Amino acid sequence: MDRLLASPAYGERWGRHWLDVVRYADTAGDNSDYPIPQMYRYRNWVIDAVNRDLPYDEFVRQQLAGDLLPARDDADRHQKLIATGYLANARRFGSYADVDEGPTRYPWYLTIEDTIDNLGRTFLGLTINCARCHDHKFDPVSQADYYALYGFFQSTRYPWPGIELDKVQRNLVPLVPPEQVAAVEKDRREKVAGFDARVKDLQSERTAANKAAKAAGLFSAPSAAALAARAEKLIDSIKAARQAKEDVEKQPLPYETAYAVAEGKAEGKRKVGNACIQIRGDPDRLGPEVPRRFPTALGGQALPADAKGSGRLPLANWIVEPKNPLTARVMVNRIWQHHFGRGIVATPSDFGHQGQPPTHPELLDYLATRFVASGWSVKAMHRLMVLSRTYQQASQIADSTPNRQSAIANLQSADPDNQLLGHFRRQRLDAESIRDTLLAVCRTLDLSPGGPHPFPPMPAWNYTQHNPFKGVYDTDRRSVYLMTQRVYRHPFLGLFDGADTNASTATRTTSTTPLQALYLMNDSFIHARARDFARRVLAERSEDVAQIERAYVLLFGRPPTAAEVAAGTGYLTRVGEKLRSGGVSADQVPAKAWESLSRALFLSNEFVYVD
Repeated sequence: MDRLLASPAYGERWGRHWLDVVRYADTAGDNSDYPIPQMYRYRNWVIDAVNRDLPYDEFVRQQLAGDLLPARDDADRHQKLIATGYLANARRFGSYADVDEGPTRYPWYLTIEDTIDNLGRTFLGLTINCARCHDHKFDPVSQADYYALYGFFQSTRYPWPGIELDKVQRNLVPLVPPEQVAAVEKDRREKVAGFDARVKDLQSERTAANKAAKAAGLFSAPSAAALAARAEKLIDSIKAARQAKEDVEKQPLPYETAYAVAEGKAEGKRKVGNACIQIRGDPDRLGPEVPRRFPTALGGQALPADAKGSGRLPLANWIVEPKNPLTARVMVNRIWQHHFGRGIVATPSDFGHQGQPPTHPELLDYLATRFVASGWSVKAMHRLMVLSRTYQQASQIADSTPNRQSAIANLQSADPDNQLLGHFRRQRLDAESIRDTLLAVCRTLDLSPGGPHPFPPMPAWNYTQHNPFKGVYDTDRRSVYLMTQRVYRHPFLGLFDGADTNASTATRTTSTTPLQALYLMNDSFIHARARDFARRVLAERSEDVAQIERAYVLLFGRPPTAAEVAAGTGYLTRVGEKLRSGGVSADQVPAKAWESLSRALFLSNEFVYVD
């Protein structure tokens, strides 16, 4: 147990569960879906925090307000800034340019709504977003509660990822000393100001040329034509000056940055302060102002009237307050869900009236109490659950059990959905586990941690609504390190029910489709893995029977039955005969036959289900 919890793979596996819930993606989600090259830092922060067993209350606090927490040194400060990538990764919408003066051109209110929706589901198990237009119809969350929370994030500066009409990243958080940032910004401001002045002069010159051309046209046609031609040439000069300005703005910054949030402005329409109720959720129809506070049903703690800044740190503290009845329960339920296949509350992000009630409420209370008492240690919860007698049950009643069929019938009759956990629930491997297993059994899995993705350089970004960003970057690393985007899903993850990167995924769906089977038969990735697996089996064993036994142990964790050995040897014989009759050289036949058998084994149910 301790060995598994100490493995770097633990954080990669359980960090992926968290990334599902917070709808992690490496792109912005607007209709041109601009890439976010810096987003991987947050992904790696999550993996590292899980591996370090960062106490869950601090884990939450840093994601909501890491930029407002004290730091031991620059490295610690940078990591806490990166943690706020949770907020920064909220979806972007539309194609309009960013205008700081308000939501009239860019719909920032939609990004704030996405933030509140995810915060409620992730940390509190509440569908708070249902109160955006009116009081929640089922849970004790009012519209005033919603806009009390809205003020925290309206007072927060989100980074700008780039969009069709404003292709330049802005407001990212530097990970270098302020004086270095100031020097770079000063140099860029001066260059941009020079091009702005150039554009202004050229526009004035063009206006003058057009006026002169009209005046000259009254007396001399040739003179008017020359002046008109001069005005047309000035259009090209204006375009060139604007392009030169954009080239300067698009140049990568000469220092590292984080896709993270910061405090809002002191002045302007998007300044720090309380929000007003939006009548029927319309940002252009404002009602009364609502002081920033926690939902009334959860304590209703309010910011002091003279509070400075966004108030995100007090908000985080209210969420992880041990007396808060939801936060600990929601998290231990998520841990239980991934160990047992279903949570004690089967709707892990909805503990409200519309969610399902807990099957074992006293157990949920007990686990939540133990969680807080342990110092919010997630690893302590793993030990408690995995070492339990309930976890160590078999998924099936053993063949040697007396009156086995009768025992199965009684169990199914008493608890058909296995809510009382009379046996362990059989589980399907998720998309990442299927892909990682294929790489692992073929000995091609790269266990090194992932870094940035090979996105095109920012000067080349020209994505639009009709030509959005789209990329698939192959890697032999674990699937948690795959680049995931919002408009175009990764083909493997999309096919095998990976998380939806546009919304919080509390529970993944499990589908069985013909396309999945066709992929496992025909895709080039599977064919490459089958070659790798065949090469391994042939290298490790010399006889057909021994090779089949080795393959079963590697893929299924058990030796084959006599019938399976007979079926495997017969299959190899038949395929070998077809290959030889088709002209394949004798020395290549064993490898080709084993490639075919490997694909057949990859297709089996036992490969993708855990008993």
